[in-house]
Amino acid sequence: MQMVGNTNSSRLASLDLLRLIAALAVVCFHYLYRGPIAGDVNAGYPVAAPFAIYGYLGVSLFFLISGFVITWSAEGRKWQDFAVARFVRLYPGFLLCMTLTFVVLSIANNPRFPTNFSTYVANLSMFARAFGRPSMDGVYWSIMLEIVFYGWVAALIFAGAFQRWKLAIVAIWLVISAGNELFFGNTAIRILLITSYAPFFAVGILAQQVVTKGRSPAALILLVAAFLLSCQTITFNQGWMQEHYGTAIPYPALVVANGFVFGTFAGALLIRSLVAPSKTVLMLGGLTYPLYLLHQYIGYISLNALAPLIGKNAAFFVVLLAVLLASFLIWRFVETPLRKPLIRGLTSAIDHIASAGAAYARRNRPVART
Repeated sequence: MQMVGNTNSSRLASLDLLRLIAALAVVCFHYLYRGPIAGDVNAGYPVAAPFAIYGYLGVSLFFLISGFVITWSAEGRKWQDFAVARFVRLYPGFLLCMTLTFVVLSIANNPRFPTNFSTYVANLSMFARAFGRPSMDGVYWSIMLEIVFYGWVAALIFAGAFQRWKLAIVAIWLVISAGNELFFGNTAIRILLITSYAPFFAVGILAQQVVTKGRSPAALILLVAAFLLSCQTITFNQGWMQEHYGTAIPYPALVVANGFVFGTFAGALLIRSLVAPSKTVLMLGGLTYPLYLLHQYIGYISLNALAPLIGKNAAFFVVLLAVLLASFLIWRFVETPLRKPLIRGLTSAIDHIASAGAAYARRNRPVART
């Protein structure tokens, strides 16, 4: 599978690097701004905090990338193959990182980060909040939204609608999202249809359409509409931060930062042919998922333990390097070796179940009487 105007690789190396930038932005947000202001990190970083506060927009960048990559990976695939690939991409790494977080939190026994075995069991589902339990780490909220997005894509592939009516689906999604975010504010719709973040996923989908199929008036109009809607939906997090932290990015600055996020994403696509998909780039992109899952609560506990011993600045760099190293080890020795065997095994099991079901249906089909 090739990308129009790209290298022969089906992988976009520039997006791998962008994914790492997004992950590091979120790490800096948590370590340098969110952790200290929320009282989870004892030492403050007042010089870095005014810049680190923008790091949470790395999540928006993740959603842009996800919209593009998921649409790309859905091309020509059966829904079963798509679902298996997404499960294998997410769950093994999640299971290991969540278990490691549980072990560290249990050993630390810090009242700021409580946990127990029932919380661990609930988190095995990746939807702990649906069972009335907290996520093992606060960053998991975005993973749950990703899974909802994957579920909708798989359902649309199953219905044969995703590729056939992609632009129409995006248009309807944006209209529903605009209605809910601007007028209704229904929580169930916000969760089920990801309306607060729909513009980001939608721009990723539309960007993939433009890159592979070429520009069209409909796609360009929808891109503009999605960006304008995102300038409104970003106030959702702004209001949440103001309520919980007593401060937030002023709206004019937030709009500029939002434009920078979209511009960075567009720039990564424009230079896609200039960034070779080397093993190093593949590694840097691969370690971002475990980095995202591991860094927050484990990082807070580590910063609090190290800062009194070596100073807060040194502690920041030591913890950052440690979580990067741990993320590399998980990617290299767990996720990468397991991916292909798991895909083969799950695909084979699904095919076997489907064949058995079809055989059972044939055996029990009513015989027509003459």
